[in-house]
Amino acid sequence: MIAREPLDPARVRSIGGRSFAFLHHRFLQDGFFASLTHEERSLYLFLVLAGDRCGLSFYGYDRICSALELTLDQYLAARNGLIDKDLVAFDGRRFQVLELPAEPCLPVSRPLRSTVDFEDDDPATVRRLLTDALGDGGAQR
Repeated sequence: MIAREPLDPARVRSIGGRSFAFLHHRFLQDGFFASLTHEERSLYLFLVLAGDRCGLSFYGYDRICSALELTLDQYLAARNGLIDKDLVAFDGRRFQVLELPAEPCLPVSRPLRSTVDFEDDDPATVRRLLTDALGDGGAQR
C-alpha cells in the first residue's frame, strides 16, 4: 500500500482566499503532456497559473514572451499549437484554458520524401551523417 500522508504536513497547499490553479490529472495520464512541445508546455502552464476560475487570462504576448524567455516566433508557434490541439481559446487579446478534450491531438507524422527530410528527421540518417562528419572514433555498432 502506498503511503498517502504528506511528507511535510505543515506545508500542505491551501487556497487561502486566493485563486488556485490546477492541472487535471488526465493532463499527464492521458498523454496531453507528452503531446506538447517544450514551448507549448511552458505556455500552457503559464496560462493555467495566470487564469482566473474560468481559465481566462489577459497577459499580452510581450509579457508572456518575457516571462517564458520565448521569441515571438516561438510564442506564436506555441500559441497556435495549443489552439490547434483544442487546449486553449484565444480571441486576440485574452486566453481561455479549456476543459481537456476527450483525447490529446497527437502530431501526425509526415512521410519522409526528400534528402532534407531524411537529414532532418530520420534518426538513422542523422547518425550516419554525424558518424561520417566526426569519423568513426570507435563508435559501437
